[in-house]
Amino acid sequence: MMLKKLQVTFKVFFISAILISNANAELIKPRSDIKPAEVVEIQLAGLQKNDQNFKDSGIEQTWNFAHPSNKKVTGPLDRFKRMIKGASYQMMINHLSHTITQLEKGDNWAQFEVIILDRDKIYHKFNWQVEKYLVDGPLKDCWLTTMVSSPIPLGSSI
Repeated sequence: MMLKKLQVTFKVFFISAILISNANAELIKPRSDIKPAEVVEIQLAGLQKNDQNFKDSGIEQTWNFAHPSNKKVTGPLDRFKRMIKGASYQMMINHLSHTITQLEKGDNWAQFEVIILDRDKIYHKFNWQVEKYLVDGPLKDCWLTTMVSSPIPLGSSI
């Protein structure tokens, strides 16, 4: 179990290094070789630096990895942006840090605990689920976010 957490942490660190080195590159698109924890990291890294590439590029990066069934509920993109900027999820935008811990994984799904330290130095916990898209087309075999829970405030870091 500890080795699995270290492997996930290393993979997340590795993808973070790639994202930082490609800060001005185009947004990352889903690909079948991107692992579940990497999907969550790509989304969180985008939100952490929301306006780095262009206004709301982090929110758009997150949208790129939303599962089509999730997009039906949260979209279109302008509606998704309003949702992320609203009271329920705004703490994700330009947050200070985050941790990702894999909780469970099946063949076609994975669930993570995400803890975010927001700009006000308050911790928030989320359950984040990704699933492998199994329908033929450009997203086939890509891991995509199907669910992010409402935040659970964990209190101040001070």
